[in-house]
Amino acid sequence: MNPNSPAAAPASNFLRQRIEHDLDTGAFAGRHFAGSPGDAAHHAAGPLDPARIRTRFPPEPNGYLHIGHAKSICLNFGLARDYGGACHLRFDDTNPEKEELEYVNAIKEMVQWLGWSWGDHLYEASSYFDFMYRAAEALVEAGLAYVDEQTPEQMRENRGDFGKPGVNSPFRDRTPAEHLARLREMRDGQHADGAMVLRAKVDMASPNINLRDPTLYRIKHAEHHATGRTWCIYPMYTFAHPIEDALERITHSICTLEFEDQRPFYDWLLNHLADLGLLARPLPQQIEFGRLNLNYVVTSKRKLRQLVEEGHVSGWDDPRMPTLVGLRRRGFTPESIRAMVEATGASKQNAWIDDTVLDQALRADLEPQAPRAFAVLQPLKLKLTNYAEVFGSTDHREPCETAAHPHKPELGVRRFSLGPELWIEAEDFVEVPPKGYFRLYPPQRQPDGSLSPGNKVRLKAGFVIECTGAEKDATGQVTAVLATVVPDTKSGTPGADAVKVKGTIGWVGAHEAVAAEVRLYERLFSEPQPDAGGRDFLEFVNPNSLRIVQGFVEPSLAGAAADQRWQFERHGYFVTDRIDHRADRPVFNKITGLKDSFAK
Repeated sequence: MNPNSPAAAPASNFLRQRIEHDLDTGAFAGRHFAGSPGDAAHHAAGPLDPARIRTRFPPEPNGYLHIGHAKSICLNFGLARDYGGACHLRFDDTNPEKEELEYVNAIKEMVQWLGWSWGDHLYEASSYFDFMYRAAEALVEAGLAYVDEQTPEQMRENRGDFGKPGVNSPFRDRTPAEHLARLREMRDGQHADGAMVLRAKVDMASPNINLRDPTLYRIKHAEHHATGRTWCIYPMYTFAHPIEDALERITHSICTLEFEDQRPFYDWLLNHLADLGLLARPLPQQIEFGRLNLNYVVTSKRKLRQLVEEGHVSGWDDPRMPTLVGLRRRGFTPESIRAMVEATGASKQNAWIDDTVLDQALRADLEPQAPRAFAVLQPLKLKLTNYAEVFGSTDHREPCETAAHPHKPELGVRRFSLGPELWIEAEDFVEVPPKGYFRLYPPQRQPDGSLSPGNKVRLKAGFVIECTGAEKDATGQVTAVLATVVPDTKSGTPGADAVKVKGTIGWVGAHEAVAAEVRLYERLFSEPQPDAGGRDFLEFVNPNSLRIVQGFVEPSLAGAAADQRWQFERHGYFVTDRIDHRADRPVFNKITGLKDSFAK
């Protein structure tokens, strides 16, 4: 399904109810922009239509998007789609020291990979810097903002805490003219980083600490990836974000719950700028929803960066990472991620979701479409000792075939062949079988001293074979399993079921097996919430989160392209690595098992 097409009967939630109410009551009728017609922001959002909503996804380009961002992306783009509106992709690039063009490009790529399109609505906060500065001067002139020359330590101390009100800055009551002069000195580069900041004049005694004269501008003599060195002062997110929403005429500014305490300042700022004639009503409204938290995952950008920089993972796209580039490389599909987001819904409370919910969505997506294949991940040689007797020569290759997908005949068949030596899984042979073991084992000595026959199994899509013994090296390690072919038991031929067996095993002919590197992934962390309670999350990095084995896959996978998915029968779902895989050096990543192995 194209996610940009209208969804069929989406489940209702409080966000949809709010939007439907606003549309029914014409809450945004008569929207216009109060700036001058020559303003760059004036035409930024395109023609206004009160019957359409506008949402936005506003990432800061200081890292790679993770699974938590997928929730916000799908909510904002999905709501805009379902109500005939538009969703803006906007880069909140207000911090030049941490932002890079690399992240800008990666964010665009991942939004598109998830299946969404922003059309003509691509914006950068930095393009509004001129307007933001004019807004800052207007607040100063109106006595609503001031330049504070306290040290960061003094401001922190005087801010108070939840049990103690803040203390007004000694610089707070200077005249607007004095503050305006200082602000212009800041803008013109006459002061060092940290020497002073511009603050809103709200209420230092407010029980909401976010209203205790929040910082609007700080000095940063740093080069910006988009504006170069045009500016040496940069707006804070809490100042810039509401203005960006208003300039783009966003109707519903949908964000996660950690911004709920910021909403009073969001409204304070926009209402004052509207009163000053810089913005027009109706103004955007901020609405918060519970963020997506997955067990066994961390989504803090700082912590993800630490994992990368300290070498706990190979990079931002390591398949163990919860980044979207990591999930993509692991083999997750955009359809499965969107399905998981839809299934978890939208609520007003933060909730923890087990990571297996994402695996279940992935299996539901791949099971009906992923072609099947044989793969041997712990290879053990199987020798068919009567091969020449049954087939006339050890040079003979007996053709075999089976469906590429059991429920999709249109995908055709896989063809391979039997030879005198095969590769099987090491776990498919034991010398002494435990109770209920139905795979290969040799003749067993009975209490009366007699030998019972070795066990018979079916080689899937091949013949029934009977185990006769094993070869061992000098240390007693089994190096090969010995078996005989039971004639006239080839799958799909008359009489194939004449010999009844309880076990069926996969295999790959040694003469045509494709050698492959297979990367087996487990959870990156051993604890459901590795960073809970201020714990050092690195203590819970799983040392077994990656295991690399050398295996064999069936010949139908020879020459496979990168980023293709299969179900390896008995093993799970796998994908050719989109970076390291080559046709002459296959590399497969395990995406997930056939069922939730972690629940065992």
